[in-house]
This record gives sequence, structure tokens and C-alpha cells, in this order.
Amino acid sequence: MRRNAFKMKLKPGCAEAYKKRHDAIWPELEALLSESGISDYSIFLDEETLTLFAVQKLRADSREEDLPHHPIVKKWWAYMADLMDTHPDNEPVALPLKEVFHMD
Repeated sequence: MRRNAFKMKLKPGCAEAYKKRHDAIWPELEALLSESGISDYSIFLDEETLTLFAVQKLRADSREEDLPHHPIVKKWWAYMADLMDTHPDNEPVALPLKEVFHMD
């Protein structure tokens, strides 16, 4: 199992809506993420900078690279696009983070 971490950016005034939408994540999206090998997925918010920090575990056979092409993911991105920085296709601007320390 490997860990993946990345950061994204919320638009001002959108933290509450972002949390509310994730609290009601679509069951089909959650199932797709699990089936794709993603688990133990958390997103943290730095309220001062509106930076979101995401951390997830990926199975060795994960297919996370296929997710951006899936219709459910594209629909979720469109649903979330008004709350965060995105590319023209609504994909969130996500910058990978380098792991510099880990302790089990």
C-alpha cells in the first residue's frame, strides 16, 4: 500500500458548502473510489489559506489514473467547480505533495 497526498484550493466563503457536499458524498462515487483502490481518504482544510490537504492510501493495483475519465468523477467535478480552483474541464487544480516524514 502506498500513500498519496496533494493540495487543492477553495474559493473564499466556500468552506461550509465544501464540507456539506462531502458529508453527503454520492454513494456511487464512494464505491468507485474504493473499487479503484483508494482507501483511508482524508481531506483537511487550512482555514487561514483555504488550502485543502488530501491524503489517501492506494493499493498496489489501484487504478486512480483512470478516475479522471470516469463519468461519475466528471459529474462530481462539475458539482464542485463553483467552490474551488479548477482547470477548464472542472478538474480540481491538485498539486502533489512530497512525503518528508512518516511514522506508523
